[in-house]
Amino acid sequence: MVRGIIMEKENYKLGKIIQVPLREVWKNEAYDFTQWLAEPANIEILNDTIGLTLVDIKTEKNVGAYKCDIVCHDEMSNKIVIIENQLESSNHDHLGKIVTYASGLDASVIIWIVKEAREEHSSAIEWLNNHTDESVAFFLLEAQLWKIGSSDPALKFNVVEEPNDFNRIIKKNILDKTLSENQTSKLEFWTAFNDVMRDRKEFNIRKPSTDHWYDFSIGKADCHLVADLLNKKGKVRINMWISDNKERFEIFSEHKEEIENAVGEKLNWERLDGKKACKIFTYIDGLNFNKPEDYHSLSNKIIDKLIVFRKAFKPFL
Repeated sequence: MVRGIIMEKENYKLGKIIQVPLREVWKNEAYDFTQWLAEPANIEILNDTIGLTLVDIKTEKNVGAYKCDIVCHDEMSNKIVIIENQLESSNHDHLGKIVTYASGLDASVIIWIVKEAREEHSSAIEWLNNHTDESVAFFLLEAQLWKIGSSDPALKFNVVEEPNDFNRIIKKNILDKTLSENQTSKLEFWTAFNDVMRDRKEFNIRKPSTDHWYDFSIGKADCHLVADLLNKKGKVRINMWISDNKERFEIFSEHKEEIENAVGEKLNWERLDGKKACKIFTYIDGLNFNKPEDYHSLSNKIIDKLIVFRKAFKPFL
């Protein structure tokens, strides 16, 4: 007779997730929460949520008789970003303020952070996104604090409303009859690329666009990584792009052998004398806008190569 084996169940001790009131941590909206969020380590939570790289953070910026909580720039696009904080439920007063601040500061990205988003204000932000072009983006976020048992609380942003970039760009350009087949292909590629980026979680996600290029920050204002779509060549070019610093290029050149060994191949080094920029690059084969079924695999190859570039160049930044 075959006897069955009885397995003892393991008892795992699980903690309970508890929501913490925002005012329990930040008593004052302006002096506590805004100043805390403006710290570089804390603004990264917001960066990770909306896919930007916010720099040059300034608080309490005067706009007429009022003060905008935070004004900053997106490092890659250099667009002006404003952040309005409200540790209470959303209200009409703050809705009016974000529009006033956006106008007064010529902002391209408007972020409204609240404790709770009321339905009428969610609808208002959705309406603004649907009735403005892709040069302006409105975000409505709910801030929540959570802890497990007696752990320290952690901040989490829930995105209530955000721009639907792909649909908005497509809609605008179809109406204007200006979106070419090539532009559509690039937009579709970068949209598929972002899907892979979300899974890989290696770099901040940018808005998909009709541009042939996609920027990736590596922590320095004068250089960044770039992926270029070269459809006629059937290639993607992976660049270390140096904006306006020949000295930076020379430093990299001094470590050329170490960098190429780390990348695992010979690279193209272009100082571009007479121009401000310099670039160091290689190619990935396999780009074909007629084969969207290959986008997922190619996107992974691009991200793999970007990771290798980041690791190779970072010691010499």
